[in-house]
Amino acid sequence: MAIAKKPRDPTDIYPIGPQIVTDNTVEDLRFRRLLSREEWNALPKAVRRGFTKRHKDTDVETYIGKIIGAHATFAGKLLIQLGRFIGTPLPLDTEINMPAIVTVTEEKKTGGQLWTRIYGRRDKFPQVIRSAKRFAGPTGLEEYIGFGIGMALRVGVEEDVMRFRSDHFFTRLFGRRYRLPRWLLPFTITVRHIDQRRGQFVFDLEVRMAKLGVILHQAGLFRDADHAGGA
Repeated sequence: MAIAKKPRDPTDIYPIGPQIVTDNTVEDLRFRRLLSREEWNALPKAVRRGFTKRHKDTDVETYIGKIIGAHATFAGKLLIQLGRFIGTPLPLDTEINMPAIVTVTEEKKTGGQLWTRIYGRRDKFPQVIRSAKRFAGPTGLEEYIGFGIGMALRVGVEEDVMRFRSDHFFTRLFGRRYRLPRWLLPFTITVRHIDQRRGQFVFDLEVRMAKLGVILHQAGLFRDADHAGGA
């Protein structure tokens, strides 16, 4: 019985989409275009600056920090374990004060971004979660987690917080995109980017089910490694 090879990264199993043409302006407007003028102006200046920072193809944006909050119910822990079948896209542990690193690089062939999240684990190897963000699809932004699965994200603003929320999940087979039924993945993933001033921000992850409420939560406090100083 042949064993399927694990893809090297989430982009290996997806066809190359249309190239996103970028100009030579100072700012990167890809995230800015997903929000209305009013929403964008409601964000703190530091958040707007972070999401419009232009990177070269060879740049690696690195954020360092630690986990400051984490919780999973029984349903959340079950979802985490089921996620192992598609590459473990959710954090395995709920320990706090563990180190964490996030890196962002450009994906030139699609005009998207490659995100790598590294979570320290006590007495174990760190967990590495990889995903690819593409500025495409019906919502304008999609995140591919590998093994044929992706989610369409809606970007919004809650007061002064940047919010990314799953609209639906999908898969790609034989070059075609198929939306997965809600009953198959009956939860919503929300990520919030919360400015903390002094160059710091909170990356807040929440998984919610309609009848069970929040089943998984993780919050990490980060800062840009280039300006981390002695932190």
